[in-house]
Amino acid sequence: MNRDSGKYRGRRTIFGGRADVRAALYMAALCAIRHNPVIKAFYERLIHAGKLRKVALTACMHKILIILNAMVRTNIPWCAR
Repeated sequence: MNRDSGKYRGRRTIFGGRADVRAALYMAALCAIRHNPVIKAFYERLIHAGKLRKVALTACMHKILIILNAMVRTNIPWCAR
């Protein structure tokens, strides 16, 4: 969702997907950024690359979703490497 008007370019909003899943991923990403070394390193790399914090958080949400889908598909528990 864009909040643009004329030459003004506003911030973007995430609106895709189910709201309850998105809310759960948001909270999981916040916790993972603080406590999971893999997600924390990914988040900090994006921040140092100049990404906005909300953009980096959304990328962490996506990474968690990809990891969870792979865990369900392969039936292998989480293993931080």
